[in-house]
Amino acid sequence: MEPTQQPRKIILSGMQPTNNLTIGQYCGALRNWVELQHQYDSLFCVVDQHAITVRQEPAKLRKRTLDVAAMYMAAGIDPDVSTLFVQSSVPEHTQLAWVLECLAGFGEVSRMTQFKDKSAQHADNVNVGLFTYPVLMAADILLYNADLVPVGEDQRQHLELTRNLAERFNFHYSPTFTVPEPYIPKVGAKIMSLQEPEKKMSKSDANEKATIFLTDSDAEIRSKIKRAVTDSGTDIRFDAERRHGVANLMTLYHITTGASIAEIEQEFVGLGYAEFKEAVGEAIVAFIAPVRSRYEALRADEDTLKATLRRGGEHARDRARKTLRKVYKKTGFVEL
Repeated sequence: MEPTQQPRKIILSGMQPTNNLTIGQYCGALRNWVELQHQYDSLFCVVDQHAITVRQEPAKLRKRTLDVAAMYMAAGIDPDVSTLFVQSSVPEHTQLAWVLECLAGFGEVSRMTQFKDKSAQHADNVNVGLFTYPVLMAADILLYNADLVPVGEDQRQHLELTRNLAERFNFHYSPTFTVPEPYIPKVGAKIMSLQEPEKKMSKSDANEKATIFLTDSDAEIRSKIKRAVTDSGTDIRFDAERRHGVANLMTLYHITTGASIAEIEQEFVGLGYAEFKEAVGEAIVAFIAPVRSRYEALRADEDTLKATLRRGGEHARDRARKTLRKVYKKTGFVEL
């Protein structure tokens, strides 16, 4: 008798369409997702409903949702291997979120540090959605009974809430949800701002010169690297504590060429910042150009892109509907 094949574990992740994706997001998340899709039953979504906790221009949000989906695919997410969809096309996310909100304690949600941080950043729009955002994130995860969720340090607290809500529902009603575990991806190099190298590169940085976007032209990349902040030194040496700017450029060169830090230091012995920055700029151009080229081709064929997302959304809905039906029945809602 042949051994029965174990079903693959389920993994789910997503990004907000609040701006173009950066080289940091590509190296820190997207490249990992591309590998994971061949090892796990993978669902990747564009979380547009999370995006509206901060005011968005409707036309820009629609455009960026498609932009991000196209960039997922350009980076290597295969919609024939993974389920690729847009969060708002699966209404079960918000339907489950309401049930979970009625299980979540006001105190435990108010302890979420991201709510405090974002409330300070957007003091003119501290809305209820910003407060309940982690419960919607819990619904995103539990709806598909994800075993694993790739999380950075900033989302770890939200995943803990998700686990608590899953256990609480399972206790009060009956075992229904898989209690997810964090998936700690391979440690990628953290990419810092080009203008303030003590802080992480961000797609929402007000200074666009601080960030390399995957949609940047070759000329824009070269210009941003040329103007990147370094320090008063002259030698190319890695010192993450005292020479943030140079260390960041060396990290970018390491990521885009595969050369080790020791090899980079050796390569640029006796050369100055001008030569080093030129080499870093060219390495990033060569690294991003193929991704940008694939993205532009995918984005130009919007009908096919939308059809791909529609197909992914239908597959996600089939799975989500089964979970929600169980939840509604156990909660006590009448099935008509």
